[in-house]
Amino acid sequence: MTIPRNLSIFALTMAKIDNHNGERRRQGRIEVICGSMFSGKTEELIRRMKRAKFAKQKVEIFKPSIDTRYSDEDVVSHDQNSIHSTPIDSSGNILLLASDIDVVGIDETQFLDEGLTEVCNELAYNGVRVIVAGLDMDYKGVPFGPIPALCAIADEVTKVHAICVKCGALAYVSHRLIADNRRVMLGEQQEYEPLCRDCYKKKQTKTFKKTYETNNYFR
Repeated sequence: MTIPRNLSIFALTMAKIDNHNGERRRQGRIEVICGSMFSGKTEELIRRMKRAKFAKQKVEIFKPSIDTRYSDEDVVSHDQNSIHSTPIDSSGNILLLASDIDVVGIDETQFLDEGLTEVCNELAYNGVRVIVAGLDMDYKGVPFGPIPALCAIADEVTKVHAICVKCGALAYVSHRLIADNRRVMLGEQQEYEPLCRDCYKKKQTKTFKKTYETNNYFR
């Protein structure tokens, strides 16, 4: 069977586009980078955004305004790599600020509202590449914020892992080191440590036993 020349050229062109993950044309997609703390989520987000800037694409990166750990405006990784960002209080602000943009990046996504899922979908359907990064679970191992829903609708999900500080296995959760029951609590290595499932279970058992013994002592 002979393939018409114009059809074969079209097929080759599409192959070139597909082989470059759609980056040679304006193709909407959602990419999620998730994992525990100290796993390199922000590093990977910054890398992808800088690569897009190098390709002369119009980019805009956002982060929740409550995240002021390293900078009020910049997105900064634990290794001090940074990129300028726009702090926002609501996911709805992204639609207002991301007009005529090729690539939108969002860091610390777990701190934003559930409406972010719809916002990302709308951007993607309008031809925008959306890259979000954030914790997929809180310090108790419970799915966190809009990340689970975003994973469900994403075109690509990258799960990155920290290393367990106790045994060297792949980390499962960001274990909180201080007594504070707030779900949202900003912190660094003084407040959190990455643990694997086994070490986290041992830590929880030890904490429960200590609490039980303390309560019985004061009865």
